[in-house]
Amino acid sequence: MSVDRSIVRVKAMIVVPSADGSHHLVSANGRTRENPLGFHRLIGGSVELGETFEQAIIREIDEELDASIIDLTQLGVVESIFTYEGALGHEVVAVFAGRLDPEPPKGGGTLTESDGTVVPVLWRSLSDDDVEIPLYPAAARDLVSAAMP
Repeated sequence: MSVDRSIVRVKAMIVVPSADGSHHLVSANGRTRENPLGFHRLIGGSVELGETFEQAIIREIDEELDASIIDLTQLGVVESIFTYEGALGHEVVAVFAGRLDPEPPKGGGTLTESDGTVVPVLWRSLSDDDVEIPLYPAAARDLVSAAMP
């Protein structure tokens, strides 16, 4: 599905910590012109017209992971201006924290995008010391740390 990148997109994403607080759940996306190793992204998606941030993240988690959210808390809102495949993108992202039921397996899993694309899901180290792949939205880094137990 083609995305019109001439507008600001509104998104809702969630930080899902592992039980021991050492990792958090992300989608593992393929290589791009800007990121030859690919990139990781917080789980979530677009807010639909008439939907609140909270309604959007609940719907996205249900649709993509067939899970529900426990202890949903809004952490903040970040602005993300980026380049994707050479095109400028701009998003306003409400970032939440919460646990999932059922929790994804320790080995990760997959999520299904609205267009049917299946994307790997994995547990990313919180420390990021050993991770070469960037995390997006980059502006959410402090919120990710704040969400960990």
